[in-house]
Amino acid sequence: MEIVVAGAQVPFMRGGAELALDNLQTALAAAGHDVEQVRIPTAFDKERSFDSALAWRMAPVDADLVIPVNFPAYFVRHRRKVVWLFHQHRNFYDAVDAPWSDLGHDEASLELRRIMTEWDNRALGEAPARFAISALVAGRLRRFNGLDAEPLYHPPPLHGRLRPGGELGDYVFAVNRLEQNKRPVAIVEAMAHVRSGTRLALAGRGSLEAAVRERAGPLVDLLGAAGDADVLERYHGALAVIYVPHEEDYGYVTLEAFEAGKPVITAADSGGVLEWVEDGVTGIVTDGTPEGIAAAVDRLAGDRELARRMGEAGRAKVAGLAWEPVVARLTGAAP
Repeated sequence: MEIVVAGAQVPFMRGGAELALDNLQTALAAAGHDVEQVRIPTAFDKERSFDSALAWRMAPVDADLVIPVNFPAYFVRHRRKVVWLFHQHRNFYDAVDAPWSDLGHDEASLELRRIMTEWDNRALGEAPARFAISALVAGRLRRFNGLDAEPLYHPPPLHGRLRPGGELGDYVFAVNRLEQNKRPVAIVEAMAHVRSGTRLALAGRGSLEAAVRERAGPLVDLLGAAGDADVLERYHGALAVIYVPHEEDYGYVTLEAFEAGKPVITAADSGGVLEWVEDGVTGIVTDGTPEGIAAAVDRLAGDRELARRMGEAGRAKVAGLAWEPVVARLTGAAP
C-alpha cells in the first residue's frame, strides 16, 4: 500500500514522537509498503492550537492508508484513517493547570477546552480504527472523549542495540529532555541526599539546563546532548536508570533500560511508565521527591544482587516487543 504516516512538527525540536515516526516509517517500508512521512508545523500555545488543527483538516492527503499519531495530525480527512494515538493536546485535558500549561479553570480556558473536546470527538471519532501507545493514553481518551482505543505497544528507538549484562557500575543513569514534566531538577537534587557515594550521569538538553547545572552537586556528571553510542555505553554500565516524568504517555527510557537489563527508579505518578515498572520486581516506585529517589539509589547500591534480579525481570518483560505485530495490526485494521 501507499501509506502516509502523519504527525506534528515543532520546528527545532526533536524527541520521542519524532523517533517513533521514523521507526514506524522504517517498519512499514520493511513490510513492503511505500511510505511517506508528512508533518505540518504546529504551535501548542492556546491561541494557535486550533490553527494547526485546521491546517490538517484542509490538507489533501492522497494515499491508500493514513496513520496519524498525535495532535493535530489526526484532524486529517481520509476514509482509511487509522489513528495510533501517542497523545492529544494534553494542556486541554489532564495537564490543565500544570506548570507548563497556558490553560486553567478560568472562563476563557473552559470555553477553549469545550471547543477542543468537540473537535477531537469529531476527528478521532470518524476514524474506522483507533489504537493508543499505552493503556494510559487509551484511558485518557475514554475518560475525556468517551472513545475507545486498543493499546498497541512498540519497541523503543534503541531496540536491538542495547547490551544486557556487564558489571553494575558505580553510577545511575538518566536521559531525557530537561523540561519540567521530566523533573530533571528533582533528579539532580536527589544526589545531595545519596549516602552510598553513587554518582549520577545525566544526558539531555532543554529549557531547564541552567537550573539543572546550578543545582548539580559533586556527584552529578552532566553529559549534555549525548550521542547514541555514549547513551548505549551508559545504559550498559549503569547500576540503575532514573526516570521520574510526570504522567508520561509511554516512556522509551523504561524500555531501553529494561533491554539493557537495568532496573528503573520511577515515581508513583509517572503514568505509562508504571505499565512496565513493578515496584520491587523490575524497579522501585518512589514518591518522586529528591529524598525518595535518593533512598532508592542507596537501596540498589547496597544490594547489587537485587539490582541484578530486577534488571533481568525487566529484560524478560520487554522480550516480546517487536515492530512486525504493530505493522500488521495497523495495516489490517481499516476496511
